[in-house]
Amino acid sequence: MTPAWLDTAVFYQIYPQSFADSNGDGIGDLPGLIGRLDDIAALGCNVLWLNPIFDSPFLDAGYDVRDHLRVAPRYGSNEDVRRLCHEAHARGMRVCLDLVAGHTSADHPGFQASARPDANPWSDRFVWSDNPWITRDGEVTFISGSSDRMGAYAVNFFVHQPALNFGFHERRRSWQQPPDAPGPMANRAWLKEVLGFWFEHGVDGFRVDLAATLVKQDPQQTAVRALWREVRGWLDANWPDRVLISEWGDPARAVSGGFHVDFMLHFGTSGYPELFFNGSGFARIRSGVEQCYFDRSGTGDFRHFLDSFRLQQEAIAGRGCVGLPSANHDFQRPRVGGRDEDDLAVIFAFLLTWQAVPFVYYGDEIGMRFLEDIDSKEGAYQRVGSRTPMQWEASAGAGFSSADPETFYLPLDPAPDRPDVAAQRADPESLWHWVRTLVGLRRTLEPLAATAPVEVLGDGAGYPLCYLRGSGSDRVLVALNPSGRQVAWELPSGFTVQEVLAQRGVTVDGQRMGLEGPAAGIFRVRSSA
Repeated sequence: MTPAWLDTAVFYQIYPQSFADSNGDGIGDLPGLIGRLDDIAALGCNVLWLNPIFDSPFLDAGYDVRDHLRVAPRYGSNEDVRRLCHEAHARGMRVCLDLVAGHTSADHPGFQASARPDANPWSDRFVWSDNPWITRDGEVTFISGSSDRMGAYAVNFFVHQPALNFGFHERRRSWQQPPDAPGPMANRAWLKEVLGFWFEHGVDGFRVDLAATLVKQDPQQTAVRALWREVRGWLDANWPDRVLISEWGDPARAVSGGFHVDFMLHFGTSGYPELFFNGSGFARIRSGVEQCYFDRSGTGDFRHFLDSFRLQQEAIAGRGCVGLPSANHDFQRPRVGGRDEDDLAVIFAFLLTWQAVPFVYYGDEIGMRFLEDIDSKEGAYQRVGSRTPMQWEASAGAGFSSADPETFYLPLDPAPDRPDVAAQRADPESLWHWVRTLVGLRRTLEPLAATAPVEVLGDGAGYPLCYLRGSGSDRVLVALNPSGRQVAWELPSGFTVQEVLAQRGVTVDGQRMGLEGPAAGIFRVRSSA
């Protein structure tokens, strides 16, 4: 069973080191986040997802975990997690953390033990070859020369992220262990230990980093799905109201592997990049099409996304949900290139009314910009421009920290007109208020629930994009025009608009709609059929 609360969930992703600093050291922390819960509640988002907050040397911004059971001191303490969950729950909000399941930091005590030449309980908990000279074997990269163990260790990403051993589905070397070997089985037990530990602290779920990569040489992902189904069975038996969200990029496979939600992203299954990313021009992530659908050129094709989405939904068959983010810490924000708040208003109208679980990346609700040409920090590289400090107000430090802005974890947007929460909350016509309205509709209207049906009116080609949500005679109609030109559209025969729920740049005259460019409208409609 999927927890019922997911159907009306609107996630808010927080990059903790950039969100709110309570102690003036220039780095965001958990007490700072707790102090901003009322601001998130005012927006209406009801689930938080935090990027990793665990003890780490921070060579990959916390995705190199040294201790999965201890909060990094720069963020606070384990008790701060309990307090965060308590305060969030008191406001009707839930809290999800980020689980780095496939690797640790090279500083992890277990890896240090595993690297010793003598046999010990950690020897088989990481992936080691029996050849110190190997650098690559199939899909796996190896690092040698760091220890006296007679072999090389596999890494999942950077050199300092040794891969935990969950086994090899296809074994081609004597040192490759099956998924049911003692080392891999100990790591499965460890996964449940970590999850249960934080559930006891009040945490409501986890987003799992690179969930599909745990078992090696598993081309059909058969063994890794079996692994996660085992974890899901344990979860359902012990923590049935908690959720697992995967970074898999293939909802059909992830949900069949036991996850409640998986993202459509810039990798894995196709379709998401063609919504928001052009094939040229500045961007960290580019799509395979010259113009994406949400582009003012008005030459995109929604069917790139729609065809892929329909395949995913058919395979999921009601057992879970697709997740759609406005952005995240790994790729550019929607406010990139020439986009402005009017463009973002249409993007949010789609994200918050489509048949999926929406994820709002912190700051996108006010139109924070993706910043180019910033020096990398903690392994961010091209991703760094999406990780800058939250802009709460128009002060020198933007309300993020009392520290000197020169000492901030990352630099602030230097633009004199940078958006901020305080100014937009004071302006009823702002993007923040538009997003707040959409979140409110999403959470209160049954036809906009994550699992409610969607019916695209037409074949999805051209502009505007119009679709119905819900079933029966009372439904919600969404009309979107991301293009820069005015377009007209005829409401299908038998439908009448009963109520304008939200609109920007849309007029209704009987059965005819006029949409400025860009424009978005959400309407309650009635069918005579």
